[in-house]
Amino acid sequence: MSNDQPPPGQSPDDDPFLKRPQGPPSSEGPSSEGPPGPPPGGSSSGSPYGPPSGSPYGSPYGGDSGPPPGPHDRNAYGGGPFGGTDPLAGMPPLAPFGKRLAARIIDALIIFIPLAILSGLFGNWHAQANSSNWGDFTSQVNTGTQWFWSVISVVAYVGYDTLMTRRSGQTLGKRWMKLRVAMLNNGAVPDTGSALLRAIVLWLPALLCCLLVWWAVIILSILVSRPYRQGLHDKAARTVVVVATEQRPGRP
Repeated sequence: MSNDQPPPGQSPDDDPFLKRPQGPPSSEGPSSEGPPGPPPGGSSSGSPYGPPSGSPYGSPYGGDSGPPPGPHDRNAYGGGPFGGTDPLAGMPPLAPFGKRLAARIIDALIIFIPLAILSGLFGNWHAQANSSNWGDFTSQVNTGTQWFWSVISVVAYVGYDTLMTRRSGQTLGKRWMKLRVAMLNNGAVPDTGSALLRAIVLWLPALLCCLLVWWAVIILSILVSRPYRQGLHDKAARTVVVVATEQRPGRP
C-alpha cells in the first residue's frame, strides 16, 4: 500500500516526488543582452544585400541591388512558369514580332549586299549555275567554289551578329527598330559565349543546308514560344529580345 506522506522525521523537501528540477546556479548578475533584433550589418532577413529593390532590367547592367539571380532562378523576375506570379514582371515589353522580323531582314541585307558585290567581282559558282551546262555547275561545286563562298558567308553573318550583340546587345537592325538582346536571367548584355552560340544556331543551318526551311522553323519557334517569345537561338543562348530603353545598355 502506497503512502504519499514522507516517513516520520523526514523533511518534505527531501521527498523525491515533491522536488522540482533546479537550473544551474548563476554566477553572474542579470543578463546584459539587449532585446532580440536583426544582426548588425545586415537586414532582418539575414541577407548581406538586403531586400531586392527592383528588377535587374531596371538598369542596363543587369541589376541595382545585390548579386544577379542565377541562370536557373525561375523567380528572377517575379515568378517562373510554375509560379503563381507574372513571369514578365519587371521586364521591358517583349519585342513585337514584326519589328524583330524587320530588324533581321535589315541585318541580312547589310551582310548580303557586300558579299554579292564581292562575289560579282571575283566570280562565284552561282553565275555558272545559271548556265545550261550542268557539267560546269557540278565542276564548280566539286572544286570547292561553292564551299568557299559558303564559309565566307558563315563567317560574315555569324561574326557580325556575335560582335554586335556582344558589344551592346544590338545589331544595326535592332538599333534602328529600337530593340535589344538581353540575357533572360538578369537583363545584361550577352557575353561572348552566349552571343556566339546564338548566332551559330541562327545562321549556320540556314547558310549551309536549308535556308527557307530553317527560317520557317525559327519564325515558328518565336510565334509559339510562351511566355518570352524565344526562338530556338534564344533558347540555346538563354536570351530574350525586348524593347530598348532610351539609355543604351552597356557593360560595367
